Amino acid sequence: MKTDIEIAQEAVMEPITKVAATIGIKEEDLELYGKYKAKLNNDYLEKIKENSDGKLILVTAINPTPAGEGKTTTSVGLGQAFGKLNKKAIIALREPSLGPCFGVKGGAAGGGYAQVVPMEDLNLHFTGDFHAITSANNLLAALLDNHIQQGNELNIDTRQVVWKRCLDMNDRVLRNVVVGLGNKMDGVVREDHFVITVASEIMAVLCLAEDMEDLKERLGKIIVAYKVNGEPVTAKDLNAVGAMAALLKDAILPNLIQTLEHTPALVHGGPFANIAHGCNSVRATKAALKMADYVITEAGFGADLGAEKFFDIKCRLSGLKPDAVVLVATVRALKYNGGVAKADLNMENLEALKKGIGNLEKHIENVQKYGVPVVVTLNSFVTDTEAETDFVKNFCEERGCEFALSKVWEHGGEGGIALAEKVLKTLETKESNFKPLYEDSLSLKEKIETVSKEIYGAKGVNYSPQALKQLSKIEELGFANLPVCMAKNQYSLSDDPTLLGRPTDFEMNIREVYVSAGAGFVVVLTGAVMTMPGLPKKPAAFSIDVNDEGVITGLF
Repeated sequence: MKTDIEIAQEAVMEPITKVAATIGIKEEDLELYGKYKAKLNNDYLEKIKENSDGKLILVTAINPTPAGEGKTTTSVGLGQAFGKLNKKAIIALREPSLGPCFGVKGGAAGGGYAQVVPMEDLNLHFTGDFHAITSANNLLAALLDNHIQQGNELNIDTRQVVWKRCLDMNDRVLRNVVVGLGNKMDGVVREDHFVITVASEIMAVLCLAEDMEDLKERLGKIIVAYKVNGEPVTAKDLNAVGAMAALLKDAILPNLIQTLEHTPALVHGGPFANIAHGCNSVRATKAALKMADYVITEAGFGADLGAEKFFDIKCRLSGLKPDAVVLVATVRALKYNGGVAKADLNMENLEALKKGIGNLEKHIENVQKYGVPVVVTLNSFVTDTEAETDFVKNFCEERGCEFALSKVWEHGGEGGIALAEKVLKTLETKESNFKPLYEDSLSLKEKIETVSKEIYGAKGVNYSPQALKQLSKIEELGFANLPVCMAKNQYSLSDDPTLLGRPTDFEMNIREVYVSAGAGFVVVLTGAVMTMPGLPKKPAAFSIDVNDEGVITGLF
């Protein structure tokens, strides 16, 4: 069986100018990055603003398991299937992070015959967006420490520096560091921290900004520290905005690539969904809606994280309104949620399926709370039995959802036609009455508790003394009206990754809260979730190599 990267490398790609032409984009509208990658330029983005919007389809999933779900694969395959049906469609995805690429997950360009290409470029340096974000983040950190060193005119309390440096790599030893060691000219000694680039507020800012003006305004609002008297210090106070924006000048432009079947794909931005808001850029999504009749986008991890943040953060702050949701599951993953060991997932087990399907049921209920119609798709495996598939189909239809099998991994767009037809039927027959889960006017604690109880199924919420103090301070500073971005593990609906299926009778544990004033949300850290992941004992990096001809191998 061929690996994903072997399939991708055997593909015959079209020049990106030719792919762009299929949806009316001229070469003069593009900033080319070689033959197969390009950015949409500002003139083009301005030119299409008056076009009418297409339909917005969100692809989300059940909680991820080691058995695999295939959310990106389904997104890509669905876009290809729309092409098979002669529908004008675009896929809008996030860019992969180097951290999981070299860590556990491996590449993130889809799989099998439902991938975006060039796969290696996308998974590694791509067009340099993440490098630009990392540089802008660390420029702000350098300007902050330099201000303190050069006399500290703003009277910053060095014990209340909250801006962290970043790196797009899983590197646990950087979570907590000491900077400024050495002599007097080497800076002020203080504790510092690193986050992975996809958890940087600048990533969130870039992904939520409408244009350069909005980007600069958001950058200026970023809180980096607090003064001795408790007042916040912002990036604008440090005169950092112009230089940061200059570094992000090209990164703010959406990237255009193609699928294996030459369907256009906008791949732009990449905040993690467990520790950030988990969606591709507003700019790319809005551009896609002006460029095509159907836009397929995805949100990270399960619907309890990615979809909730797509609805309650991205849509709330941008005015986007989804028309339908595709909820991805696999028989294997549902059986895993029902207590079956990974080694035994290939055997039929209806009892485990009945037990584990509660996870899918909760996600269906959650999406329906937002007023958006749901299509459930099973990402098909050859080991699935007819009895198992029929059980899931009946279960979904009893809950008012359309259902379709997806075979896009094996058959590309052809294997997604049944799903595409169900999505089209849903768009034609069911109206979306989208609304966010909670009102802006609720207190931050009420918002946290609403998400915890309504989406996760918790019976209550526990706050650490530190979190309570931070919530009080954030509201005192005037940020009570912001939405909350819940940082939670992705494997369980709860904050305990070992509680699979549909856990009940648990409480959420809030350990830390801070405001991302530039992005426009309040981050709530639960359980033991880390903003700088570590590598496993045998990282995916061990399998990655490049030969004498420059061909990369091992990226899954």
